[in-house]
Amino acid sequence: MIQAIAFDLWETLITDTPELSRQQERLRLTRMEEILRARGHAAVAERIERAYRALWHRCNDLYWSADVDVPCRRQIEHFLEELELEPRSFEESVIAELEHAYAHAALEVLPAVVEGAQQTLAELKARGFGVGLISNTGRTPGYVLRPILEALGLAASIDVMVFSNEHGQCKPRPSIFEELRRGLGVAYDELVFVGDNLYVDVHGAQRCGMRAVHFEPPVRGTAVAPPFDHGLEIVADARVTSLRELIGVVEVLNAG
Repeated sequence: MIQAIAFDLWETLITDTPELSRQQERLRLTRMEEILRARGHAAVAERIERAYRALWHRCNDLYWSADVDVPCRRQIEHFLEELELEPRSFEESVIAELEHAYAHAALEVLPAVVEGAQQTLAELKARGFGVGLISNTGRTPGYVLRPILEALGLAASIDVMVFSNEHGQCKPRPSIFEELRRGLGVAYDELVFVGDNLYVDVHGAQRCGMRAVHFEPPVRGTAVAPPFDHGLEIVADARVTSLRELIGVVEVLNAG
């Protein structure tokens, strides 16, 4: 019997349109440039956009491609290294300012809620299901995503939130699904996972013994790369194109 439903975050519950992504990026770059200029680094500040893009590739090559996450503080250190600056030469207060500017952009320019997300989460809670969340975080860490979910009206319906930057590993690693399972207090066969990525979400959940629903959003935002299946034949237990379909799917799965 299904006792809990858990969700991926980006492109499943929230999304960034291209315009929102541009606004967040511009805010990050402007704030970090101001901080560097104020500390006498005007020359390198002119290269900030190139360093920002190189940082993404560096983190992907060193960490994310191996399903390991990297704290925002370490991302800032790599960012300074891309600018050919020594992170240890900066005072702690300056590193903290840069991290704040980098991490909080999505709290000031909020992502959009995927259609039906708020109503679906509330309905699942009202029916007595536990509700969980796992997010591979990227540039926006868990300590910022929590207030984002509060601001978007989603947090009240989520019992357990697991963020990769805090856990240290990303989906599809089994350990991050295990942290979610323990938090919800259910067995794997009592848990359904819903996500847009066949490999990370569906395959990751199924190999732990969960059932998995593949959500195919009608419009995909810019927060993550398109789903990649690593050449595996992955078959979800169900597929939906609207979160509003999920209640019916859960009822069918519960009926066996």
